[in-house]
Amino acid sequence: MPPRTDALQGTLTLLILKTLDAGPRHGYAIAQHIQQTSHALLRVEEGSLYPALRRLEQEGWVKSSWSVTESQRKARVYALTPTGRRQLDEEEAKWQKLVQGVRHVLRFDEQ
Repeated sequence: MPPRTDALQGTLTLLILKTLDAGPRHGYAIAQHIQQTSHALLRVEEGSLYPALRRLEQEGWVKSSWSVTESQRKARVYALTPTGRRQLDEEEAKWQKLVQGVRHVLRFDEQ
């Protein structure tokens, strides 16, 4: 059975919103932050990241603008909107419930 894309998409949404909660970043920096903070356990490919960023922008959760990077390259920079910050809270709460449910199932044999 293929993985459920809504669960995977929701996880990517949470990771992006959480990353942008620390401040605006361009796409590559978002991917790098996720990889570094997860101790290289998570890796977001461009083919997943940029469509997700476009979707989040359409939802009004992030906004983008053009900027010049530290290496003097032009890049689109993404920032969390107030609506996105509220959505981040919702996504974190959903994630915590999911983790709690999985923990209960994993510990079922121990009861």
